[in-house]
Amino acid sequence: MGFFSEPRNWVSLAIVLFFVLFGRKLWAAVAGMLDRHAEAVRTELAEAQRLRREAETMLADARARREHALAEAKRMLDSARDEAARVTAEAAAEATRSAERRERMAHDRIAAAEKAAVTEVRLAAAEIAAIASEQVIRTTLSGAEAEALVDRAIAQLPAALRAA
Repeated sequence: MGFFSEPRNWVSLAIVLFFVLFGRKLWAAVAGMLDRHAEAVRTELAEAQRLRREAETMLADARARREHALAEAKRMLDSARDEAARVTAEAAAEATRSAERRERMAHDRIAAAEKAAVTEVRLAAAEIAAIASEQVIRTTLSGAEAEALVDRAIAQLPAALRAA
């Protein structure tokens, strides 16, 4: 029989004929599909690289902000320590000034109490002296001598008032 009597030969011929007639179109379709898939992969890779660069930039920015925040916190802590030391020093100075004021006030009160006591003693001594003088004058002086003594005291009164 010949070449055409074998079914396998017909199938082989049909496949060859099919690929000759439609092979270009099939190849173009498969190649186009593969090209589109390759382009999609390239696009995804480019997007992944862009996202990675963005993430690295964001990471660097976050690290810089963290460092800045740490530096700012350190400055604030140092400032708070300085302020606390200053306030402590001011409070100690104010306590010292307050103690000195209280001490001066206590000295002033003591001095005033001493002055009041001296004045009180003087007044009491003057009163006792006046009472004693009155008793001595009543018992020792006559009426004329007493009048003369009173007249002399009245005459000396303006000079004594000016001196006081």
